[in-house]
Amino acid sequence: MKSYIQEKIDVYKQQNENKARLLIKCPDRPGIVASVSQFLFEHGANIIDSSQYSQDPEGGEFFIRIEFECPDLKQKADEIEQDFEAIANEFSMDWKLMYVYNIKKMAIFVSKEPHALLELLWEWQSGDLMADIAMVVSNHETSREMVESLGIAFHYIPANKDIRKEVEQKQIELLKAHDIDLIVLARYMQILTPHFVETFKNKIINIHHSFLPAFVGANPYERAYRRGVKLIGATSHYVTNDLDEGPIIEQDISRVNHRDNAEDMRKIGQSIERSVLARAVKWHLQDRIIVHENKTIVF
Repeated sequence: MKSYIQEKIDVYKQQNENKARLLIKCPDRPGIVASVSQFLFEHGANIIDSSQYSQDPEGGEFFIRIEFECPDLKQKADEIEQDFEAIANEFSMDWKLMYVYNIKKMAIFVSKEPHALLELLWEWQSGDLMADIAMVVSNHETSREMVESLGIAFHYIPANKDIRKEVEQKQIELLKAHDIDLIVLARYMQILTPHFVETFKNKIINIHHSFLPAFVGANPYERAYRRGVKLIGATSHYVTNDLDEGPIIEQDISRVNHRDNAEDMRKIGQSIERSVLARAVKWHLQDRIIVHENKTIVF
């Protein structure tokens, strides 16, 4: 018998078998939108959503996300991609064409604190986070029972700075064996090596508090309480080799006051982390993000 979430995924695939998303960034110049629209029209496609942004119409970078529907898309896919190369070359485009029925495979990395993981699993169970969660990887056993109860593979891989290279090699082999499209660090408290980050460039999303660059390291909420902060926030971003400085996807904040102790602040912070991470992951899964230099364009 199929699980509830598998039935939701199957229905989603069926409903979207003729839909695709086109993401483009290129130097801005006249004719881009007209050429792309004409191309899609000539291939029998109907544009159902389009969002665009120009840094500067005169010499800036241009970004566009187009979602379209095309009858018999699976049969036409290769032809569309091959034919689009001519337009892409003409306008010097960096482009990606994603098919909505191709559900992305996701791996979640977590350490001891389960709050961000729980939010993602709840969104997934409800059908609001459309992904194939292939596995949860952890350097602690804390979340095993919860994860395996949902039929998701749980991989316990102890990790620390002394064995980081060997651990990451195991993780990379595991992720590649399952063709993972997205890695989510749901409070995974290990630093990733440049090799790991480069292997999955712009495919790793992290979440952390937004005190940075203040209160770096352990016990940030205790130190924030002692300092008397009035705003608590969270930041979700793509991981780069510059620690916690990758392209920001989403942020949010909440006010606190003198009545909130360190534990209150921690709970408020975790609540923000959950929602910010879930939004960032959804936007990635929905192909709404274009990375440009160290920034993101989120449509």
